[in-house]
Amino acid sequence: MSLLPVEDAIARIVGDVSAPLGSEEVALGEAAGRTLARDLAARRSQPPFAASAMDGYAVRAVDVARGLRLKVIGVAAAGHSFAGKVSEGETVRIFTGAPVPEGADTVLIQEDAEVVGEATIMAQKPVASGRHIRRAGLDFELGTTLLAAGTLLGPREVSLIASMGHAAVPVRRRPRVAIIATGDELVPPGTMPGPDQIIASNAVAIAALARDAGGEPFDLGIVGDTEDAIADAVARASRLPADVLVTIGGASVGDHDLVRDVLQANGMALDFWRIAMRPGKPLMFGRLGDQKVLGLPGNPVSSFVCGLLFLRPLVAALLGRRYADPTEAAVLAADVAGNDSRQDYVRATYRAHEAGVPSVIPLPVQDSAMVSVLTEANCLLIRPPHADAARAGAPCRIIRLR
Repeated sequence: MSLLPVEDAIARIVGDVSAPLGSEEVALGEAAGRTLARDLAARRSQPPFAASAMDGYAVRAVDVARGLRLKVIGVAAAGHSFAGKVSEGETVRIFTGAPVPEGADTVLIQEDAEVVGEATIMAQKPVASGRHIRRAGLDFELGTTLLAAGTLLGPREVSLIASMGHAAVPVRRRPRVAIIATGDELVPPGTMPGPDQIIASNAVAIAALARDAGGEPFDLGIVGDTEDAIADAVARASRLPADVLVTIGGASVGDHDLVRDVLQANGMALDFWRIAMRPGKPLMFGRLGDQKVLGLPGNPVSSFVCGLLFLRPLVAALLGRRYADPTEAAVLAADVAGNDSRQDYVRATYRAHEAGVPSVIPLPVQDSAMVSVLTEANCLLIRPPHADAARAGAPCRIIRLR
């Protein structure tokens, strides 16, 4: 079986999602981090009235142009409008955010007003009609669609939604991501491993990736290297029911790599297995009923890189968000060797560059079992298949790691 290119694998995973998950309504205060399920239109105009943008005096521009002394007939403050009308020779003391009273067409800022008598002012400078007034609907108008379905909601978006007049928001249901770590050698974090054991670190990383992408992770624990144990865990994932089943380890070609066989024996339709990439070659993707199945390698770095490249866009697709290419332009800060037939994701660090793009240097150790090196890195340097050796200063592509 030939190895599938990374871009083709991502396209097949994302393309396998025919429709996003269903929706639910949440209170606006709970909406940050969620994905909007439908277009959202304004229920009101903002501002709903012509409002003063400055502290000063609401006046008629023609009166200012004629040099009239203006009698102060009242006060308008935010939340407290002036009920009367401004006529010739009159003005209203006004404060920022207050409705502009009827008859006035501009605001003379207080710095340009001279008090010349009791409740009387004169303009020291001319002021154009409409100056320092935010017209009704300046920000947005009633009925305008301001946010599209698929928008990831953050602080700015929820602020806008509040201004639009919504107290609740239709959002996509979070994809349920069941995670199974396989291997007789694994023990949970916090457990003292035996002489032949290691601490399982992959599941917590994949759960964090799933949660950060907008999913709801369910860690189903560590499963031993037996067909019955793996089948039981797969059944538990179905009972959740999970939208995505992520298996970690057991998907390669060794005698104890049983995950693929067990999944297929339980009805999984295999889409592809093995990717032309390093680290992460033994990646698997398929469908088990309504579940998407993503089989990740067992080495910690391989597992994380594959989760970053393939799980995140899968969760995004289930949420109705478009796939966003995570790569960006950079330049090499050191020479790099030529590459073979697999796409490399090299742990690296970047720093600012005078040309405005990151300057990248690979870390000296690239072993796929070394979590400390992955943590030291702040980006992945992408080396395409069959790339020639490159010198410092050559262009490249990276994925930033937060």
